[in-house]
Amino acid sequence: MSALNRKLRRDLWRLRGQMLAIALIVASGVGVLIMSLSSHEALRETAEAYYERYRFAQVFAEVKRAPRSMESKIAELPGVQAVETRIAEFAVVDVEGFEEPIIGQFVSVPERGQPLLNRLALRSGRWIAPDRVDEVIVNEPFAEAHGLIPGDSFQAVLRGNKRTLTVVGTALSPEFVYAIGPGALMPDSERFGVFWMGREALAAAYDLEDSFNDVALSLLRGTEPTAVIERLDSLLEDYGGIGAYARKDQISNWFIMSELEQLRSMSAILPTIFLGVAAFLTNMVLARLIAIERTEIGLLKAFGYSNLAVGWHYAKLVMVMAGLGVLLGWALGYGLGYMNTQIYAEQFRFPFLLFRPGPGSFATAAAVSMAAALLGAVGGVRGAVSLAPAEAMRPPAPPSFQRGAMGKSRAAAALDQPTRMIFRQILRWPLRAFLTASGIAMAVAVMISTLQWFDSIDHMAHVNFFESQHQDATIGLVEAEHESIVRELAGLPGVLAVEPQRIVTAVFRAGTRMHRGSLTGIVPDARLQPIYDTSGQVVDLPPSGLVLSSMLAEKLAVSPGDQIWVEVLEGRRPTLQFPVAAVFETYLGMPAYIDKEALNRRLLEPRRAQFLGLLIDEAEQSALFAELKDLPEVSAVMMRRAAVDTFHETLARTLTIFVSFFSVFSCTLAFGVVYNTARIALSERGRELATLRVLGFTRWEISYILLGEVGLTVFFGLPLGCLAGFGLTWLITSAFETELYRVPLVIDPSTFGLAVVVVLLAAVVSGLLVRERLDALDLIAVLKTRE
Repeated sequence: MSALNRKLRRDLWRLRGQMLAIALIVASGVGVLIMSLSSHEALRETAEAYYERYRFAQVFAEVKRAPRSMESKIAELPGVQAVETRIAEFAVVDVEGFEEPIIGQFVSVPERGQPLLNRLALRSGRWIAPDRVDEVIVNEPFAEAHGLIPGDSFQAVLRGNKRTLTVVGTALSPEFVYAIGPGALMPDSERFGVFWMGREALAAAYDLEDSFNDVALSLLRGTEPTAVIERLDSLLEDYGGIGAYARKDQISNWFIMSELEQLRSMSAILPTIFLGVAAFLTNMVLARLIAIERTEIGLLKAFGYSNLAVGWHYAKLVMVMAGLGVLLGWALGYGLGYMNTQIYAEQFRFPFLLFRPGPGSFATAAAVSMAAALLGAVGGVRGAVSLAPAEAMRPPAPPSFQRGAMGKSRAAAALDQPTRMIFRQILRWPLRAFLTASGIAMAVAVMISTLQWFDSIDHMAHVNFFESQHQDATIGLVEAEHESIVRELAGLPGVLAVEPQRIVTAVFRAGTRMHRGSLTGIVPDARLQPIYDTSGQVVDLPPSGLVLSSMLAEKLAVSPGDQIWVEVLEGRRPTLQFPVAAVFETYLGMPAYIDKEALNRRLLEPRRAQFLGLLIDEAEQSALFAELKDLPEVSAVMMRRAAVDTFHETLARTLTIFVSFFSVFSCTLAFGVVYNTARIALSERGRELATLRVLGFTRWEISYILLGEVGLTVFFGLPLGCLAGFGLTWLITSAFETELYRVPLVIDPSTFGLAVVVVLLAAVVSGLLVRERLDALDLIAVLKTRE
């Protein structure tokens, strides 16, 4: 082993505490980066394999009623590989022991084997028998939520007829990875289920023999869906087609892709912070180490070592520190990535999980972290290389000190000697103090940006479910009905108020921009579900024109006064032109509202409604549920309270783990910054502190001088961290903005307080560790002067 390598080994052992602190910060950045990249890679690979293995369709379309003879015409369209026509209907389901009505989506499958597309992953039981008309296969999450196993039965109202259906198996499907009911934001396995029933049995129940109302297509490789969709819409237009759409717009797949996009955003923001702080600490450690080892550098050059050899020696010191962090980060990232992927896989209910992170994510994390550490070391290495031997072997010129304004002030005179020493040290090296405070600020910022998710989610839920909605239940009808249905529902037990809505599927166009969504018609004086702006104001509904959410207006690049075209995908499929009357802000979705009567007039279908909001007397809720389960017109019942509970339960589980991860990381950040600052200060000021001990200062006083300086920089870093936390939160919430939801920038005062307390505790722990070394200071060894 060469002399420089022996010196490197000794330096690493001497700096083991600082090296470990830097390595932990690097490991945090690497771990977060690998966790995000590996989770994204695993979920994408699992979804793609699942889609391919079970032949997930690439184009979907719904129709009112089309003859099965159309199947051959659809198959002849250019680019179409396979066609699966089927029947799909919503119905109210009644499971024994569960009081509320349940929304069921019934989908037909062949009686003799798997369908061509959207095949099922059978998890238990068997396939339906051809001669048994009341057998169904249930999606596994719903079966588990209600304890259903093969052989159990439940009741469902299929087109006005109450049927007893028998469960013969449970399954998963690529079409319902994210099984979400109509109007819902989160999967609710208790209140929404998917049921696969024999084609002939379901056709007989809905009078659709030799017909279909739903079709799925797979395409030849390289075929663009757009052209196929246009031709398919043209074929199905005369049969009440509701507009075909590609896989990217299919609700389950769209949710999954949105989650993957958020993982990608996280991999770009948070690791940058940790690796940036690691670069800062590396620079701080190396610069001060070189200042301490000035004489040794001069001797090395005097003995013939080149600038390159000296520079490479210190670069290797940095690379070992960063390399240790990379190794720890690899292990941490792999474990966290696997855990994070399992959480998502459980939420999405994949039948299998492919977690095989490739070398790319590990190599990327290693390269980025090593580059960050070396970048931070550039200044220190340049300083070591630039020293001439004669100059390096001379002690550095002492800094020029003079009595400043603080020393002449009455405030300074009122302070004791140790406190004046603390302030003088900080004022003489303000940049060093600012950089230390910035490191603490980053730890506080990460903690705030992590904890604020609870604040934002609570605020979003409160605005969406309580301030903008006042109904207790929303009833969905099988078809749009005359408004006389309002009087019928108002006469049910416990119903205090009824408010109708008309919702139609539509494509919005403005110039070359378009959006497929829905247009909601509401009554002008809506009280149960008004148009609510997040600023706290109810938006007045104009007699004509549209009220758009800001996200939709931004997507279409329109503002009040502009004209947009609305292609209705139901009934006569008219294309209508409306002015934009107003724009409002909402956190969820991209809604568009219009006066219900104006919408009905333009559709030439006056006084019709398909959704109704109900205000319910809780004392008579059970009687109301019993009535709703038997109404043939009802296809869906959505309870606001259930939606709130599901929203919180789903997010709370994910957020708790997420917050736990990054709370530990931010504590590591604070610990590393404080520990390195205190250790370096001890190395630089060891002789000074030992001299003070000899002159009669107590251990407590010299501890106060050293740690008081660090504590003061921490104190300045806390408010700076609160400000940085606000900025980082803004950056993250902006990056997480999707068409589905916008996370509001809301931070409660308690979040700032908790973040500050946690970071302070981490700083205190690291300070106590340094104080132990200070107590063990060898006064004789430190006071020896090297000639």
